[in-house]
Amino acid sequence: MSASSPVESSAIVARTAELLAGRRIAFLTGAGISTDSGIPAYRGEGSRTRSDPMTIDRYLGDEAARRRYWVGGHLGWRAFARAEPNAGHRALATMESTGHVTGVITQNVDGLHLRAGSSHVIEVHGTMRRVSCLHCGQVFDRRDVATQIEDLNPWITVPENVKLAPDGDVLPESTEGFVVPVCTVCGGMLKPDVVFFGEYVPQDRFRAAESLLRSSDALVVAGSSLVVNSGVRLVERARRRSIPLVIVNREPTRADPWADITIAAGTSDVLPALQELLP
Repeated sequence: MSASSPVESSAIVARTAELLAGRRIAFLTGAGISTDSGIPAYRGEGSRTRSDPMTIDRYLGDEAARRRYWVGGHLGWRAFARAEPNAGHRALATMESTGHVTGVITQNVDGLHLRAGSSHVIEVHGTMRRVSCLHCGQVFDRRDVATQIEDLNPWITVPENVKLAPDGDVLPESTEGFVVPVCTVCGGMLKPDVVFFGEYVPQDRFRAAESLLRSSDALVVAGSSLVVNSGVRLVERARRRSIPLVIVNREPTRADPWADITIAAGTSDVLPALQELLP
């Protein structure tokens, strides 16, 4: 069952509320839930194509690529960090506080679920808030690393209108002369606590996501195209248990044939409406 027009969406949201009533609901969210906060998605309408994404191998082995990453990442993070939770994030936090939602498994690294007030959030792809040393394991607040970057590179400026990518990155005009930040404890290589292309989701995070799903008896996918394998694996686990599956995404997803209900609409519209209808 699916919907696309406003009238159809209203009716299908009511049908979704009936399906989910009395159930413990886990949410799996992707970049689509944050687009109304000004953070573009990787795919779908309005997305920015990433023709040359940073891979973990390039980051570890290519000094020039690593320098480019930190210039762009710093400029983008300053704007990325100013994004505010939207109505979709707030609706999930409210549904958790009323006992309808068991927690949120998110593929996003923006931290907006936590800032909206959700307390049980599993960030399977990591977070932009932390940076770790790959040598000694020391963990730093991203704000402290940003201060180090600006101390080392006093020429760097933050544009007023930065074109963001989904991971808070921008394409800098030049990386010439940029000094890459290092661990202030041992001088080792730093890396943001995000899963790069070519990296696996840490096992403890994925196990936590599986545990949340096992404690739930419905799954709602919100704003994810389900192209990334970690999301598909969680949907498959829900499918094996034969629990209700609802997908809210503007674009078609790989799991649409498995869903009990699909809603082709924005999460900022659908999730507040669903919150109002759940008893």
